[in-house]
Amino acid sequence: MPTHTVSKNTQIIKAIAGELGFSFCGIAKAEFLAEEAPRLEEWLTRGYQGKMGYLENHFDMRLDPTKLVPGAKSVVSLVYNYYPKAKHENNFKIAKCAYGQDYHFVVKEKLKTFFSTIQKQIGEVEGRVFVDSAPVHERAWAAKSGLGWVGKNSLLLNKQMGSFFFLAELIIDLELEADGPMKDYCGTCTACQDACPTGAIPEPFVVDGSKCISYLTIELKESIPAEFKEKMENWVFGCDICQDVCPWNRFSKPHHEDAFDPQGWESFSRGEWEEMTEETFGRVFKKSAVKRTKFAGLKRNIQFAGKK
Repeated sequence: MPTHTVSKNTQIIKAIAGELGFSFCGIAKAEFLAEEAPRLEEWLTRGYQGKMGYLENHFDMRLDPTKLVPGAKSVVSLVYNYYPKAKHENNFKIAKCAYGQDYHFVVKEKLKTFFSTIQKQIGEVEGRVFVDSAPVHERAWAAKSGLGWVGKNSLLLNKQMGSFFFLAELIIDLELEADGPMKDYCGTCTACQDACPTGAIPEPFVVDGSKCISYLTIELKESIPAEFKEKMENWVFGCDICQDVCPWNRFSKPHHEDAFDPQGWESFSRGEWEEMTEETFGRVFKKSAVKRTKFAGLKRNIQFAGKK
């Protein structure tokens, strides 16, 4: 494809992303993530995935986008802000990413519009959209495309907006101009490691998923191990500690997505959390990612976090 056409298509795609409300759009060449392979293998060997057995599957797919989309030439990575207008941490706490409606659906709809607009403006383009779905190594792709760097808490950090954002990807068979990666700006800071109450960041850039409060309250389906008693700091769905203490998050600005505003739980007293009925759970968290724990899971988390 002629260089000027590649450049023009790249500009079109980045312009569409901006119009749809994505904060940043970065592009990487669709190729095997050679440097990530040994890191992922070591992480799995250590058992840091806990009971998340699905992370052991499709190893090759996680590292090679052409196995997800045959003929793929570019991975387009996108950032969508979810930093809230106000924090709601008076009683039991849920992660800011789950304040409003389930981002999987909200961002997926935007991605579908993004893809269809690209097809209208550029022509025949084949590919797939991903929002925390399928075995896509999203942070590695976002870092490779210059959207930020992977911090010591293993989250993507961006100089302009910190880390309170969702990542999404479009893997397509269209040749585009790749953006270069960004250098690491964590420096000597260890705020995230020092602040984690369960010791889930044993060394820089490595998270022991089996000790992470987000894992314990969302992914773990059985009883929370007694060793974490009095370490939950009132978190009952996810956790933001390592992000809240990160100096780069002083640059976070409130989102403009109404769907991410709290849906009615934010004024609950401690008693209302503890006495929540299944009917209330179904009504308040109807469109929320909190539904992933199911009612029994949330009750388990509330009881575990509330006991002294």
